[in-house]
Amino acid sequence: MPEFMLTPIDLLRILCGIWFIPHLIGKIRNFEKATKTFEAAGLKPGKPFIVLTVALEFVAAVGMVFDIYPRWAAACGVAVLLGAAYAVVQINGPRWRWQLMGPEYPIFWALACIVSAF
Repeated sequence: MPEFMLTPIDLLRILCGIWFIPHLIGKIRNFEKATKTFEAAGLKPGKPFIVLTVALEFVAAVGMVFDIYPRWAAACGVAVLLGAAYAVVQINGPRWRWQLMGPEYPIFWALACIVSAF
């Protein structure tokens, strides 16, 4: 029987994938509020962008957690996260501090997704 071991990169990939789950559930549960947020960032109409990001986050979560085409899954996640960073800057300005709602968290998460896929 083969030995099952997770490397630190495996754990990072799985964690990056798991973190998409509450992110996409939040968008689904607060669909109208999320739509307004997307539109405030200039992504109009907001509803198609919500549907697209939920689909991409679902692909990222499943792919990264279960190691199914992890590079493609990470790419889906990175697309969403860079879009989130863009939206944060559009709404709050180019601030780099979390207290000021800066883009550093989605950028860090996107970089972690990239690292975990290689």
